Amino acid sequence: MTVRRETVRAWRRQLHGSLVILKKNARLYYLKPPVLIFGVLFPVFFFLAFKMGRPMFFFLAFKMGRPIAAENIVPGMIAMALWFTASAVGPLVTPWERSAKTYERLISTPVSLRAILAGDVMSGMVFGICLSVVPILIGLLFTDASIDSGPILTAGIVLGALSFASLGVLLAAPPASSPSNIMLLSNLIRIPLLFVSGIFMPIGQMPFWVRWIAPLSPLSYVTALIHTAFGRPAFFPVRLSLLMLVLFTLAFLMASCKFHNMWRAKGL
Repeated sequence: MTVRRETVRAWRRQLHGSLVILKKNARLYYLKPPVLIFGVLFPVFFFLAFKMGRPMFFFLAFKMGRPIAAENIVPGMIAMALWFTASAVGPLVTPWERSAKTYERLISTPVSLRAILAGDVMSGMVFGICLSVVPILIGLLFTDASIDSGPILTAGIVLGALSFASLGVLLAAPPASSPSNIMLLSNLIRIPLLFVSGIFMPIGQMPFWVRWIAPLSPLSYVTALIHTAFGRPAFFPVRLSLLMLVLFTLAFLMASCKFHNMWRAKGL
């Protein structure tokens, strides 16, 4: 009983530490310009492009230079907003703390590295879930879109936010002293995956070689879940999408712990 109590107390301390880090990140980083630019303005500008229905020249390589179908606007807008917002916080927290010389103080606290990373993941997850409500309300109020399955939409947003936030924390692992370096790496990964995940064009209508890349993106499965929730046909079934999001999240979390621990000393 004593060992079990000590284990429970240790878990409670680590959970409390993660929640404190979540609160700290929300106060310090949610309103930082890079977070707002890459997490909020990007989806807004893309939505305006959707609404205008003009061909986008940078999709020509994928033969996507055509207006987006009206029925795909709202699900695509929600998935894209979640993709950028949930993954915007993680890549900036650790580099900013390293540049501000507060990273040493953080890792010297009686909180494990896993608890610290869990706090960073939760901060990105909460940020993504909260801001994803905005495109949902816009879509329901100003378009003819309607939600056919609330549970599938909720599961897609929650699991997607968790997976994307875990990816954001993983991208913050390299020992870079400048947040701009990590943000560049983050965009080099996030933006190409955005184009092959079924947001701008159904995966089934993409070139053959792109259909091989789409399953490697967690955004593809979130997009499929949101399309299903709005009654639209999806390339991936619901159960497969949920399973793959769980697997992506576990892989990102395990890789984050490994690489943050490997490069922790270099970041001091």
